[in-house]
Amino acid sequence: MALIVPLRREYDVLGLRGQFPALQRRINGRALTYLDNGASAQQPAAVIEAVSDYSRNHHSNVHRGVHTLSQEATALFEGARGKVRGFINAASDREIVFVRGTTEAINLVAGTLGRSRLQPGDEVVISWLEHHANIVPWQMLCEQAGAQLRVVPMDRRGVVDFDAYRALLGPRTKIVALAHVSNALGTVLPIREFIAEARARGIATVVDGAQAVPHQRIDVQALGCDFYAFSGHKMYGPTGIGVLYAREAVLATLPPWQGGGDMILTVSFTRTTWNSLPWRFEAGTPNIAGAVGLGAAIDWLGQVGMEAIAAHEADLLAFATERLATIPGLTIIGTAPDKASLVSFTVDGVHPHDLGTVLDAEGVAVRTGHHCAMPVMEFFDVPATTRASFALYNTRAEIEILHAALTRAIGMLR
Repeated sequence: MALIVPLRREYDVLGLRGQFPALQRRINGRALTYLDNGASAQQPAAVIEAVSDYSRNHHSNVHRGVHTLSQEATALFEGARGKVRGFINAASDREIVFVRGTTEAINLVAGTLGRSRLQPGDEVVISWLEHHANIVPWQMLCEQAGAQLRVVPMDRRGVVDFDAYRALLGPRTKIVALAHVSNALGTVLPIREFIAEARARGIATVVDGAQAVPHQRIDVQALGCDFYAFSGHKMYGPTGIGVLYAREAVLATLPPWQGGGDMILTVSFTRTTWNSLPWRFEAGTPNIAGAVGLGAAIDWLGQVGMEAIAAHEADLLAFATERLATIPGLTIIGTAPDKASLVSFTVDGVHPHDLGTVLDAEGVAVRTGHHCAMPVMEFFDVPATTRASFALYNTRAEIEILHAALTRAIGMLR
């Protein structure tokens, strides 16, 4: 059993920090200030222990095994599926498909829904702020099908133009694929409104929720989307595990994506019949330990409370935006009125990679580069940005450390 440390009623950020072993590290002689949560969040002891317990005591392959360890592993694996269902309020466990992460989930949809329904001349609509994982699979699909990729514009704040989006939706639009939250800008789309416009026209909707799930409560039934994808490692779970939520009525119409063991009922040299949902889309041995860890992360997040996390991170975002704006020559890229807890910025005369290297020397971990969002960088005419992304365990004191380290680094690099 994974250990979940009870929290006091108020938001106890120091108590939370104590549950993350990695946050106790020192980097280059300084306490680690970890501000790269948009790439991967750290794991609490409860998640680490759950994975370790599975590996020590229950490791076996899932499904069909009659011996004790196989039955235990299956119960843990399928139990994690049930936890995911509850976490995002899906209607059934049959709507939860385990994948390696958001990227694989989107490729699964493109490879099944897209290839079975897209015809020459049809259209797929995405937005300008998408991660490469929500661009490239649709480009590949459109090229194969003779379809067209249409892109919704955004403004200089990083806000996607809703009126332009509605104007793009037409009789040939078959799929809309949008990020819930931009990983490069922090923009939070009013995704429910975007979904409603598409559904009213019978258009399938795919949501990249990788950057949303760690920061706010998600209710897929209230959103009304057909597909919602996210990754475990951004929500305090292991890498290599993710989820594709798919509305059962839609998922049931899709052909299998990969062939192999466990996705079948019968196999002969003349005919194969498919397993029921969701296992039809889970060929081969799954990441059992990853699913166990994801389930533990969901349990742990439930102890903290998603509303409390959202409020804490909103305070961090406001404070960081205010403090970084005082640094001469620093420009924040992405100023949408509704943002998640990250700040991307450039500094006059300083390359982001150089800045990130100097910050690391002071124990401050940030992300530098194009953040797998090259069209965003092109739009703002910058080669890259520095991104500080905040999590439930970050503090105002760490933002002050970032501010001081940035000031020293800029003075050194100019």
